Amino acid sequence: MLELARYDGSNRLKGSIYLAMAMSILAAAVIWIYPSFSESFDDIDEQFMDAYPEQVIQLFDVQTMATLEGFLAFELYIFGWVILLGLYLAYLAAGTIASDIEHERMDILLSMPVTRARVVAEKFGSLAVPIVVVNVLTPVVVYVSAFLVDESLDIVDLIAIHALSIPYLFACAGIGLVASVAVSRTSIAQRVALGVVFGLFMLESLVNETDYEALGAIAPMRYFDPNEILLESTYDLTSAAVLVVMTVLLVVVSQLWFRRRDIS
Repeated sequence: MLELARYDGSNRLKGSIYLAMAMSILAAAVIWIYPSFSESFDDIDEQFMDAYPEQVIQLFDVQTMATLEGFLAFELYIFGWVILLGLYLAYLAAGTIASDIEHERMDILLSMPVTRARVVAEKFGSLAVPIVVVNVLTPVVVYVSAFLVDESLDIVDLIAIHALSIPYLFACAGIGLVASVAVSRTSIAQRVALGVVFGLFMLESLVNETDYEALGAIAPMRYFDPNEILLESTYDLTSAAVLVVMTVLLVVVSQLWFRRRDIS
């Protein structure tokens, strides 16, 4: 059982460690510059908010820069997790099926006693390795870095934001998976996945608190709010459940699509 997932997962382990190291370096750098950043302003929020157009503040949902939690929410979690990791997981997932089709490995794989649905599910399951590794190693670096600069972070909030980011990242990966079964060329599937995820981020940011807010319901970003977790200690399990349902639907759609498509 799960031979494909274990094989692909083991192949992703080294890259996942590098990913976690990169995000940890980003986290440490963000925390390291925070003390000097906070000391350079008399009123951080007023001066920072006035320095940027309202559209930029809305796009990145900047709520406060006066605390380390607010600074991290913007600099690390909205930029690093919501945007960068969301795009990266979509990109990674877009190559799971398309790459095997493009390089003619899929015919060999399907000659084994496995169903197409199982191939899709296990290929997708292997993405748990980078998602889990980056969310296990990085919070340790975040907490230690905050301690070293004499700042405090609520460890429960820190654990919560990384735990709740997992269903978000899986949902982004689900978008990439659909692109992977729909397109045979890996590069095209990856561009489609990147475009859709970034487009959904822009959609949710621009329609938020407008008459068209309902349109943003299809965006995974609506259901993962770093500000809410770090600034208010609010853990929205309903939104996490929505992301789980969204991921399951994307995987099922991918399985059904792949069952019916010609890979020759």
